[in-house]
Amino acid sequence: MVHSFKVLDEYFLIDSESGSVFHIDRAAHDAVQIMTGNVPSPKEISQDIKEALEELQALKNQGILFCEMPEPEPVTYNGDIKSMCLNISHRCNLACKYCFAEQGTYGGKAADMSFEIAAKAVDFLIMHSGKRKSLEVDFFGGEPMLNFDVVKNTVEYAKIQAQKAHKTFRFTITTNGMICDDEQINYINENMSNIVISIDGRAEVHNNARPYKGGQASFNNVLKYAKKLRNIRGDKDYYIRGTYTAQNLDFSQDVLSINDSGFDQISIEPVVLPNGHIMAIKQEHIQKIHAEYELLAEEYLKRRKTDKWFNFFHYMINFEGGPCEKKRVSACSAGNEYVAIAPDGLIYPCHQFVGNSDFVLGDLNNWDKLSKISLNQDIRQKFQGCNIHTKPKCKDCFAKYYCSGGCAANNYNLNNDINTPVDVMCDIIKKRTECAMAVNILEKN
Repeated sequence: MVHSFKVLDEYFLIDSESGSVFHIDRAAHDAVQIMTGNVPSPKEISQDIKEALEELQALKNQGILFCEMPEPEPVTYNGDIKSMCLNISHRCNLACKYCFAEQGTYGGKAADMSFEIAAKAVDFLIMHSGKRKSLEVDFFGGEPMLNFDVVKNTVEYAKIQAQKAHKTFRFTITTNGMICDDEQINYINENMSNIVISIDGRAEVHNNARPYKGGQASFNNVLKYAKKLRNIRGDKDYYIRGTYTAQNLDFSQDVLSINDSGFDQISIEPVVLPNGHIMAIKQEHIQKIHAEYELLAEEYLKRRKTDKWFNFFHYMINFEGGPCEKKRVSACSAGNEYVAIAPDGLIYPCHQFVGNSDFVLGDLNNWDKLSKISLNQDIRQKFQGCNIHTKPKCKDCFAKYYCSGGCAANNYNLNNDINTPVDVMCDIIKKRTECAMAVNILEKN
């Protein structure tokens, strides 16, 4: 599919099948609209559009533009698992108003994962990883810092077991950053390959969305701990990860506020909620959201030439290489190469399915570790078959290889089908991809 568009008063062109990306002029943009049938061919065509049509036709003849979608090949997995989310605690000290995990409990009882279950999870991952040498574990919650002793014990156990199995572990922790003392900060800095800290942007936005359970403001505390961690982190990976909702549609200001606070690795995601929720993003918000991504793109380009240089996660798209074909088609590999473990030892396709009995893959309880667990293959097959080729809405979308059909959990939670993308998310992702393309090209010019 060929798609041309305008961002920051400049025109761009992408062929999604060949991956070709061009910075073009208005005449070429108009020519693309004619060639794709988006506008009828006028009776009289200006000379510059005629020349553009000839150039586009030449690129089409060379197989660079207007490429046909290849015959889809089935996405297959060999059964090996390479990464795992450990829901180390189903408790939380905050009461985030948009929390998909229902303030950390996932609709069940507040609970912490025992070290026994965590150790079994490590053994499970090693045994089911096949010939893979590099494995990943993300400590998640609830709030994982509420069960920090088990986090530490699990890390140390995994290191020992990995050495025995001739493998390595990469650890990540996702935290609200509210209870990190100096000892904890030093430990996670030394042992976590990546750290994700949740901050929603400006103080008033964060405090509205992410208060303590008693309603008190949490912004000052998380900012204090996040800055302390950032100061000792050096060039190690970290992210400040926020969420924007219908109540802060001017989210570009939240991104810039995080940057002004001293952080240079930033991700702000749109909330995904049912339409009836007061914070839900709706179709009526899309125009404002599109404008915000352009405002952010403009300021992003300016700041990356100054001492306020920063990365915005969704503008970091590699248009020259990027992920492998399987990742471009199927995205996160939930339920196959990636799973989540709940505190009770049940195994799910990912952390967003935890607590849903229809998606239990297996159970670590009573596992003797002498043989592999027999995981639910029907569920694994459903997720293996979930990719852009099985989603009719993705067929003619120029951004399909950059979002891979959206999050399976979001699709299921809002549309009751992992293969049906959420409309407003599609609109957001397409605009975000256009802006990412623009900033990547304009920064090089």
